[in-house]
Amino acid sequence: MSETKKFLYVNRKAPYGTIYALEALEVVLIGAAFEQDVSLAFLDDGVYQITKGQDTKDLGMKNFSPTYKALGDYDVNKIYVEQESLDARGLTLDDLLPLTWEDEDDDWAEKDSIKVISATEMAKIMEQSDVVFSF
Repeated sequence: MSETKKFLYVNRKAPYGTIYALEALEVVLIGAAFEQDVSLAFLDDGVYQITKGQDTKDLGMKNFSPTYKALGDYDVNKIYVEQESLDARGLTLDDLLPLTWEDEDDDWAEKDSIKVISATEMAKIMEQSDVVFSF
């Protein structure tokens, strides 16, 4: 039996203005549906993809940020946000969407999916991943 590969999807772009953020989210959901070991990383302007209160009305685009809340249903519960990227944009964990998952081994307790980590820790996660996709 083959070993499960670790897939890391790195999001560096703002959520609107390009197709990258939406495409990354779609690819993550597809990979997770096929039971890949999926992790997400948000760096640079990518941290804006998971901020609360997005309003796209004036952009004439659909706000797809609520879709991130479905990640836990697909067993995507390793979501890493780089602290330095948050700091540079004046954001904190409280500014991010409440992304959670239910732990069946802990009586279905709801747990946080987001882990805020340093750039050094992010580099280690990238190094430990078998496949890294950057959007």
